[in-house]
Amino acid sequence: MDILEAIMQRRSTRCFSSRMVPDELLKELVKAGALAPSASNLQAWQFYLLTDPALVRRVDLFSPGLSGNPPVIMAICSDMEYAAKHGSPNSEVYGCIMDASMAAENIMLRAVELGLGTCAIKSYNEAAVRKLLKLPPHYRMELLISIGYPEGAPRQRRLRPMEELLHYNADQTEASK
Repeated sequence: MDILEAIMQRRSTRCFSSRMVPDELLKELVKAGALAPSASNLQAWQFYLLTDPALVRRVDLFSPGLSGNPPVIMAICSDMEYAAKHGSPNSEVYGCIMDASMAAENIMLRAVELGLGTCAIKSYNEAAVRKLLKLPPHYRMELLISIGYPEGAPRQRRLRPMEELLHYNADQTEASK
């Protein structure tokens, strides 16, 4: 599968089968995340895989954005102590968020290639999820990703017309060359 095909096929999956995702595929997803660009090559990210059904259910209780009973949840966190020691103040404020976002996109595109569905989630009770994951105080939660085999086809999304999105140079009124 080429990258454009993966981009075009990626959808937010909100209904998963109960089939467990093999550990080797989950490691492939983390590898794809770790290959993402990182501001100043900081790589302050930490990846948590939640595969225990009881833990997944408990996290689900505190995550209104989570749906479809995923068999796996990945939490992407930033080690802010590491970022402070090895990066700049800008890395701590913006770089780690940007890095986690790019890692998440790599993970979601690799998941498409592996036949998995995903959905990035930012709506969760951070204090409750932090406690469930037993995160160190210097880890900042960036986002959750639900992972599993899709149950049915995700709905098609409406894309805004290119004319509303594309601007050349300083032209703010229309897409022109």
